[in-house]
Amino acid sequence: MSGTRRKAGRLGPQVEGYRAWLAHRGYTPATVRNMLKDLGQVGVWISGAELEAVQLDENAMVAFLASRKAAGRRRALGPRAMIPLLSYLREAGVTPAAEPPQTLLGALVGEYRIWLARERGLAATTVLRYENTARRFLQQQAMADGVLNPAGLAGADVSAFLLRECGRVSAGSAKGRVAELRSVLRFLYLQGLTPLRLGTAVPPVGGWRLAALPPTMTAADVQLLLDSCDRSTDVGVRDLAIITLVARLGLRSVEVARLELRDIDWRAGELVVRGKARRQDRLPLPAEVGEALAAYLARGRTPAGARRLFLTCKAPRGPIRADLVGDVVERACLRASLPQAGPHRLRHALAAELLRQGAGLVAISQVLRHQDLATTALYAKVDLNTLRHVAQPWPGTAR
Repeated sequence: MSGTRRKAGRLGPQVEGYRAWLAHRGYTPATVRNMLKDLGQVGVWISGAELEAVQLDENAMVAFLASRKAAGRRRALGPRAMIPLLSYLREAGVTPAAEPPQTLLGALVGEYRIWLARERGLAATTVLRYENTARRFLQQQAMADGVLNPAGLAGADVSAFLLRECGRVSAGSAKGRVAELRSVLRFLYLQGLTPLRLGTAVPPVGGWRLAALPPTMTAADVQLLLDSCDRSTDVGVRDLAIITLVARLGLRSVEVARLELRDIDWRAGELVVRGKARRQDRLPLPAEVGEALAAYLARGRTPAGARRLFLTCKAPRGPIRADLVGDVVERACLRASLPQAGPHRLRHALAAELLRQGAGLVAISQVLRHQDLATTALYAKVDLNTLRHVAQPWPGTAR
């Protein structure tokens, strides 16, 4: 086997394909050699165990690792080390795809997932959030001794679940839990799985609009975040491009993760943003943002044929997830010695800065892509200097 001193046994025909598969995902040559050795050892093991490649699955890999340990191998491997090999063999059709064990709970949540997508038209990320809440609720309140019984749900179960959930989240997140819980209860009733409309038993969450100032940061702090990115490394250049998009155009985390190469129109100086509810908007591409994106793209991308704009910098290489944007901003705060903040704080900072520069709420609403102007009105409270001119004096005091 090229690249190793070992034979590949019954997996010999997969060596070159696995090598190319690993290289395409950004693994270094040294790592590829070690992983090819692992393939060879698995191939020799299944030959000795009189197994076929089609029989390789998680259980077979556990048996392989146990045999290595019993033989006193010095290089210890764990189950995670076998994931790339199994993934490749399944993609290549050498072994069948994994079939997760189907349970009544899993089947019910699967039906709920389809209902959310087809009947309510929710985005994939929203479906995932609703699905996770539904799974927790059913596991905690509708199961006893491993038996799923949604027909036995009562108002007390709804209250008990909400008390646990709301005790560990903010008021805004608690409102989200209420909406998610009402949704799954509506689904259970429409499917005839619960005899009562338990959605009406879900209490509202106290939290009054415009009751507090939106969290923000100064323009100088935002610049500190940008300056903290190391422009000499691939990670630093990518992080600078991500933070610049959030800070200068107000993109949400999921909008950054969804960006594709075709979304940048360099000639027209525009950027297509894929936002909430499958909405698409065109935003002007400021020079600072364009320069940050050009510097990132100039460093090369692996895999080269990927459509998404931002990719992970470590193997296996692929599109970033939305939560990576939050990690990027938090690491920048740490480097800049600033209090921890998330990407949404930068949206607030952009709105506050536009307001200080004299932009109206309608213009700010267009930049942040708010569907309701009342949402943008929240930012009017951060302009304290202007508010002092219209605030009424306290009775009995001079202004």
